[in-house]
Amino acid sequence: MDEEAALQRKKEKRPVRFFNTTDPCNPWDHYMLPPENRLVGAQLHRYIRDKLYWVLHAPRQTGKTTFLQSWMRKINGGDEALACYVSVERCQGIAETERAMPALGDAIRAWAQKAGLVVPSEQGAHPASQVNALLSDWAKLLAPKPLVVLFDEVDVLEGESLISFLRQLRDGFAGRGPGLFPVSIALVGMRDLKDYLTVAKGGVTPNPGSPFNIREDSVRLSNFEATDMAALFAQRTEETGQCITEEALAYVYERSQGQPWMVNSLFKRATLRVLDEGSRETVTLAHIMQAEEQMIQARETHLDALEVRLQDPKIRRVVESIIIGNMDPRISRMNPDVELAMDLGLLVWTTETGFIIANPIYADILTRHLNAGYHDNLPPPSSWQWQKADGSLDMDALLREFQRFWRENSEIWEGRSDYTEAFPHLLLTAFLQRVLNGGGRIDREYAAGRGRMDVYVEYKGNQYIIEVKLVHEKQGLEQVQAKGLEQIENYRDRKAPDAPAYLVLFDRRSKAKERPWEERLFWVKADGIMVVGC
Repeated sequence: MDEEAALQRKKEKRPVRFFNTTDPCNPWDHYMLPPENRLVGAQLHRYIRDKLYWVLHAPRQTGKTTFLQSWMRKINGGDEALACYVSVERCQGIAETERAMPALGDAIRAWAQKAGLVVPSEQGAHPASQVNALLSDWAKLLAPKPLVVLFDEVDVLEGESLISFLRQLRDGFAGRGPGLFPVSIALVGMRDLKDYLTVAKGGVTPNPGSPFNIREDSVRLSNFEATDMAALFAQRTEETGQCITEEALAYVYERSQGQPWMVNSLFKRATLRVLDEGSRETVTLAHIMQAEEQMIQARETHLDALEVRLQDPKIRRVVESIIIGNMDPRISRMNPDVELAMDLGLLVWTTETGFIIANPIYADILTRHLNAGYHDNLPPPSSWQWQKADGSLDMDALLREFQRFWRENSEIWEGRSDYTEAFPHLLLTAFLQRVLNGGGRIDREYAAGRGRMDVYVEYKGNQYIIEVKLVHEKQGLEQVQAKGLEQIENYRDRKAPDAPAYLVLFDRRSKAKERPWEERLFWVKADGIMVVGC
């Protein structure tokens, strides 16, 4: 927290700050780190000095609005310029220029008044030039100070209203300057500007020179690094004396991959709900794991939005390919559907991993959503044999129960599945989740191009490794099994070297259905790994 915020809190005798997951963060009420430190590709010192227009894009709830409002306060605290944050969210769903531009003008005036700046007058100009005229008038009213405008939620503009807005900014760009037109403008949303232009033009890739060839940079906002997370919680330690273990911090980073909303949510739940609000007990791994399950079960807006995204056929195609590990040359970073999934923060790609779900918590939530119908309609676990006499998990017995269920129900259930390719993966994980609810946990790892799903199960202190592979047409069962044994050894060495391991093979070849179930369902031990045929 900066000195000004600290003095203000002391003066007002404000209560202890907290980890924020709703409104934009501010240093008076919330633990926060300087969001500008996470800007990738930005040169903030140049944007005002050199009169530049630029774009910032990042998934929702990563800190874009927090950054914009923080930077606005910093600019307005100096003498270089006057800045105003403007959210254009009120224009959502208005595609017609005649309606969208007046609404945008109203938003500009409302935010100018909120910022305590001189408010530009309402413009009677034609909608196609209305925003241009308003910004020119506003710059004139604020002269001799240069005007900086930070437009947030630009992604709500659509169709011709977006094209018109950008053209009006471009028209004013050539004559920009103090008293003339904003010297610097930031356009901020979830996706890069070219992606919105593509949508606005009916899926046609826009000419790079039109209608916004004036941007200097396209900047993104990165997730937290592990050191950022430690520094964030250290603020609470400094204020309250409450600490967090290294093990708990490492788990938060592993599960969230530094996604800012998720990090704050886990810290907030651990310190305010799992532990009492006034507690100063050290936050441990057990507290964080409990906070994680609470967060997932609560279906907070951020996580609920992920499930809504899966209703988009474009997203579904990509996610299904990731779940089944499908090696599909159409799944590339140049594919518009993949770009959308990456811009939404659902998917990441690295040279080491290829395409993977952005973090394990997202993978868990996506799977729970996709297999919810299976999970909720499975027989009660009490009807299965899956526990040993001491109450520990009998994985052999559980997987034999799954084989029986697969034999009796798979054909009917698959016929009702929306994700037919991923059906075996989803049904197996639903089966495991149905048993382990409340007593254990499941981690899933998906990766396109590797033809598998890795599952890590922990129950009452014991660990188990399961790898799922599909046998497709023109593949041999022995070939897939050999590859699976090699892959599961690598995964087990990395995750839990001493854990019992199972390779579950689903034979999806058409000729497999012609064979009797007695041949399709088998158990074979190979290299210390149990191979389970389905």
